[in-house]
Amino acid sequence: MDFNVKKLASDAGVFFTRAVQFTEEKLGQAEKTELDPHLENLITRADGTKNWTEKILRQTEVLLQPNPIDHTGARIEEYIYDKLDKKLPSKATNAELLGQYMLEAANDFGPVTPYGSTLITVGEYQKRLGGAEREFLHTSATTFLTPLRNFLEGDWRTISKERRLLENRRLDLDICKARLKKAKQAEAKAAAAPDFQETRPRNYVLSASASALLSEEVDKSEHELRVAQTEFDRQAEVTRLLLEGISSTHLNHLRCLHDFAEAQATYYAQCHHYMQDLQRELNRCANAVGAPLPPAAVCPNPVSSAFLSGQSSPGATVSTSSGQRPSTLAMEQTQLPVTGARKAKVLYDYDAHDSSELSLLADELITVYTVPGMDPDWLIGERGNEKGKVPVTYLELLS
Repeated sequence: MDFNVKKLASDAGVFFTRAVQFTEEKLGQAEKTELDPHLENLITRADGTKNWTEKILRQTEVLLQPNPIDHTGARIEEYIYDKLDKKLPSKATNAELLGQYMLEAANDFGPVTPYGSTLITVGEYQKRLGGAEREFLHTSATTFLTPLRNFLEGDWRTISKERRLLENRRLDLDICKARLKKAKQAEAKAAAAPDFQETRPRNYVLSASASALLSEEVDKSEHELRVAQTEFDRQAEVTRLLLEGISSTHLNHLRCLHDFAEAQATYYAQCHHYMQDLQRELNRCANAVGAPLPPAAVCPNPVSSAFLSGQSSPGATVSTSSGQRPSTLAMEQTQLPVTGARKAKVLYDYDAHDSSELSLLADELITVYTVPGMDPDWLIGERGNEKGKVPVTYLELLS
């Protein structure tokens, strides 16, 4: 117990001495050891990395979880499950909930009624959209948010701890410098004092004893300064190595950023394809009951026009109205003059909805072309002896 009390008193004394030194530096009454420019630049760069990482992380969380209340609750729930060492259960997204409500409403209204059957169709696609969103959120959290959070809660805490230790070592060094300076000034003042050897021998003995004590104080201060300088240099090197690791952090975050952008692109592409399929389903249902959807009810496809530009002949007539989409691919239509035949790479698997369409497998190569009067969202695809309509959005046209 005595040892602990002494250590506590010693630590309190060190803390007080450092506080005095820090205050005097702020008031301009004490000298301060400056860090070398390279270390200062590393510290500035690290501070910028920490600040921007916090902002990017916070805004990405807002993007993925717009509601601040839900966001806070999700973080608390995630923290609790992490402390319990249990896996966080998967939650249904808003789109999945909407789809489920539509399916339940369809059962209530009657699944065979036009409204009920349409609710079922739209509800199923809403659930697909929700599943794609859930996968995107999971991928983004794993590949982007987690590495950023690990840096702030792991690496940055270590860097901050070593920087605080470096600051303490610097204060100790400056304290030793000030102490040595005062000791040398006292020694010089004692040496310049008048000698009382002739008149007062006893005073001369006292002066010699005091001079010896001052000399010992100077030697002690010089030793403490050397020790403080060594500890400061060692801590500065440790801090420098940690700060130089920020470059590796940037490279890691760069890879994570690529993964996040890829996940985002995949998610939006899936949503686009699901909506295109939903439009086709709604048009097919509308044609079946003899009430085609108006053109304004169909979302334009910005991709198809870009894909088909330069493929159609100047005299070709391209129909953009959904009401003019052929329900079947008649044999005589395939005998019409073809335009812009070329190779295409299949991007995604596609299951044909009827005999007029051609099923596709991802990464396969097929020959595609268009015919006059054909819907711009579709092309004619050929694979060996097989032929049928294929959606443009599932293809990458090759030159």
